[in-house]
Amino acid sequence: MTVAGLVLAAGAGRRLGRPKALVEWAGEPLVRRAVRLLRAGGCDPVHVVVGAGAGRLPPLPGAVAVVNPQWRDGLGSSLLCGLDSLPGAADAVVVVLVDQPWLTSAAVRRVRAAYAAGAAVAVASYAGRPGHPVLLSRITWPLLAPYATGDRGARDFLRARADLVTSVPCDGSPADVDTPADLARVRARHQA
Repeated sequence: MTVAGLVLAAGAGRRLGRPKALVEWAGEPLVRRAVRLLRAGGCDPVHVVVGAGAGRLPPLPGAVAVVNPQWRDGLGSSLLCGLDSLPGAADAVVVVLVDQPWLTSAAVRRVRAAYAAGAAVAVASYAGRPGHPVLLSRITWPLLAPYATGDRGARDFLRARADLVTSVPCDGSPADVDTPADLARVRARHQA
């Protein structure tokens, strides 16, 4: 059973003032942290969908960068681009967003375990609320296109096809970094 990893990292980070993939957190760019997270969770291969700032990305050991030429269309296009880039041997994929520094490799392993136990879709939950990582089995990929539009990603698909979704309680936090204030909170929390 091959479970790939997919980092969605193509956005310009308009509210932050720079691409989130390039933001440094705890001494490494968020994009490298996300790759490391997926690899530590057992995902292989790992693909990173890039767009804005693609030419300024640091080397990504253990990952393949995939340029989404339609990155301005939003998260949905990056998700579909990333899924299209994965090798045919991938039975499932664990998706994370580049701007969530508190996700854990334990959460990646938990959604993978839910898949191994038969889940078609496994969604990490935090205090009962869905978040990332999200595991999508290959059988669900063709179903995503009508839902993955604009900045919606797979969210509408997960709601519409709740019958396929297994909620997986996880530790950590799905909090993201969208603004300079968020980044300051991340850094303060890390130093505490």
